Amino acid sequence: MKGIRQLAEHLDISIGTVSRALNGKPDVNEETRRRVLAAAEQLGYVANQSGRSLRQGETKVIGLMIESSKETVENADNFFLGVTSGLQHVFARHKLDLLMLPCPADEDPCEYLKRMVARRVVDAMIISNTLRIDRRVDLLSRAKIPFVAVGRSLSADNFPWIDLDFEGVAERAVERLVARGHRRIAITAPSSDVNLGYVFVESYRRTLERHGIPFDPLLVIRVKSSEQGGYQAAHELLQLEDRPTAVILIYELMAIGLYRRLMESGIRIGRDFAVIGFRDAPRARFLQPSLSCFRMSLYDLGIALGQTLLANMPAYRASYPDGGRNIIWPLELVPGESDSGNSRTS
Repeated sequence: MKGIRQLAEHLDISIGTVSRALNGKPDVNEETRRRVLAAAEQLGYVANQSGRSLRQGETKVIGLMIESSKETVENADNFFLGVTSGLQHVFARHKLDLLMLPCPADEDPCEYLKRMVARRVVDAMIISNTLRIDRRVDLLSRAKIPFVAVGRSLSADNFPWIDLDFEGVAERAVERLVARGHRRIAITAPSSDVNLGYVFVESYRRTLERHGIPFDPLLVIRVKSSEQGGYQAAHELLQLEDRPTAVILIYELMAIGLYRRLMESGIRIGRDFAVIGFRDAPRARFLQPSLSCFRMSLYDLGIALGQTLLANMPAYRASYPDGGRNIIWPLELVPGESDSGNSRTS
């Protein structure tokens, strides 16, 4: 079938009656509605949603913009695979669809977003990997498109966001290592301008200084957030003249590469060197010794993101009167064996 006209001709009833039956209008009797729905299914009729969206001024689609890079594709523990289940749980209540919008790594994210906005692909957006100064925030604000960001930015004074508690993770990790006698504590940070890296490193610096430990920029290792990045970070730490005795990782799977490089050098993790990871990722759970890291529910985070977004959309705001506030998302420390002992017994 090519359209509603052919369906009406097949049933020998008016186009208007077919349209009202398909849309569940109450002025169509039940027998006619059943005939129309049965014929539509039998003949493969699908409503032209794009035309309807243009008429109604909405698409009923929410866009989730993510970075599409080689690292993202190869990362089986992708953060957003867990988040989307929570998002869809919220959106399904309102018959909204979620559309993944992967921005190629070699394209300007703002230019990519401009195309999506110009084409009216979605009604609202979820953006991620927010930069220190992120032009996407300004673009969406000016276009008056509802959105929520996964992460903060300095680009605007007031916009909806949910961010992981990077300050808390860095602070608790440093506190835990200092309590075990460590004074040379390294940290990994993203090589990009993503805002979470600044937040993470600044909290690390403040916590060290609170304990009277001077901040050493040589101990901030900026690498890609990947297994290979973890391997490179360990290699760089081993090259330092005054080696650290511990490291805090900003990305969960970095631990896999870091473990390998340290073990290649004969360093015993948990005895000669302490490691604290970021998130409790499935693949990292098989590491030995077990990795001390932080736990969170990606499903619950997805629900919170969905509710925050809908709270900022006029059509759904009444359903989420308390959902529009910004949130620092907590993580729970899961002790392992990778930072057991202390630096004096290493």
